[in-house]
Amino acid sequence: MERDATGLAELVRRREVTPLELVDEAITRIEKLDPQLNAVILPAFERAREAAKALALASDLANRPFAGVPFLMKDLGGGEAGAPCHMGVKALKQAGWVERENSHLAERVARAGLISVGRTNTPELGLMPTTEPLAYGPTRNPWNPACSSGGSSGGASAAVASGMVPMAHASDGGGSIRIPAAHTGLVGLKPTRGRSSFGPGAGERWGGFSCELVVSKTVRDTAGFLDVAQGAEPGDPYAAAPPARPYVQEVGADPGRLRIGLLAGSPREGVSVDPACIEAALVTARALDAIGHRVEEASPEAYADRAVGRGYVTVVACSVARALEAAGEKLGRALTADDVEPMTWAIAEIGRATPVAAYLAQVDFVHRFGRRMAAWWQGGFDLLLTPTTAEPPPRIGEFHQPSDQPLRAFLRAAPFGAFTFPINLTGQPAISLPVHATAEGLPVGAMLVAATGREDLLLRVAAQLEEALPWRDRRAPIHA
Repeated sequence: MERDATGLAELVRRREVTPLELVDEAITRIEKLDPQLNAVILPAFERAREAAKALALASDLANRPFAGVPFLMKDLGGGEAGAPCHMGVKALKQAGWVERENSHLAERVARAGLISVGRTNTPELGLMPTTEPLAYGPTRNPWNPACSSGGSSGGASAAVASGMVPMAHASDGGGSIRIPAAHTGLVGLKPTRGRSSFGPGAGERWGGFSCELVVSKTVRDTAGFLDVAQGAEPGDPYAAAPPARPYVQEVGADPGRLRIGLLAGSPREGVSVDPACIEAALVTARALDAIGHRVEEASPEAYADRAVGRGYVTVVACSVARALEAAGEKLGRALTADDVEPMTWAIAEIGRATPVAAYLAQVDFVHRFGRRMAAWWQGGFDLLLTPTTAEPPPRIGEFHQPSDQPLRAFLRAAPFGAFTFPINLTGQPAISLPVHATAEGLPVGAMLVAATGREDLLLRVAAQLEEALPWRDRRAPIHA
């Protein structure tokens, strides 16, 4: 059995292995597997080796929860001073853009003892539930390289699922942590809005829809990284209430007997759910029932509101228009349609054409929607259980963007975020767990959603399911 990030750090603190040995092993694995998967697009091997040598001399390894553990940053957010950051954008890649300052998250990653060995592939501006940017090409799923590893954190999920590193940075604006976790057999937690900082470069992303954390193989690694990432930085526009105790202490803690609503079928009119995805939710429901929780068919009425899609698309489209402006400011010129993919430009055009009043009307809708959703949890339910996605991992190439139909890929993406994106509007925490697989062996996940600020409850229940439905030792066919 391979050690997770927590286990590797224990070896480093006991001086049984050095940070450099772990980094060199990760580099060997990346060099072996990445030609098949295309997960690590911007390696930083020599910088990582130097960081490992410096860390070995540190006197405070006992205070670093992930001392010496090799790590990967998603190439969207998590900026590292002196390192490239292209966000899947062709123009930034061609210009060789390099970040000027560290993000607060990158600084926290380093203080925790994690060593960044490179940056992972992402779709352009994180817009798709698959990772196939024209700038860097597709990332493939280690369970079946003909299939997608999900998106937008698809490079991260492929790297972790194949054993290149034990966990990797990820972000989620509509499901981009949870979807790739589900498609590659990993744990993927989307934290509460404001749980961690986007500073100093930004206060929020996508109107508050987006957040950052990791994909990992174990619940304890996810909990440990949440302790690293959580907490406000000076100047943040808002922040989630701090936890009562470290999140790692929630792993193994008794959640009590919970009341859990189950939505295994379609979340709203027009969405069909694959039987394997339905079964993922049902498998989880049976396990929760056997543990002693009360599971019943129930879900918030607001979840079925078809207007939620309009609110999401409006905010995202306006955010994309601004993102292209910001990229142009970095390069010192305005971006044109030739600088980005057809779909990205078409979405930005929607944003540019949206009147300010119309945008604010949708922001008002999003806030009302969040209150309608919250009422369900206040009404006596502790968790909501659903499939993570409405379809299993798609095949590479399904999201082709013809120039005469640039939004076709965006429409094709709808089933993959059908369950996840409304939770980005509400800002609630949600976790995808790798509980099931298709008949062909492709991973399928189930999602649990908690009330705002209740990551502690998600981690307690996820740890129970990790014992009841053990997934840690499952290995993808393409694995180090």
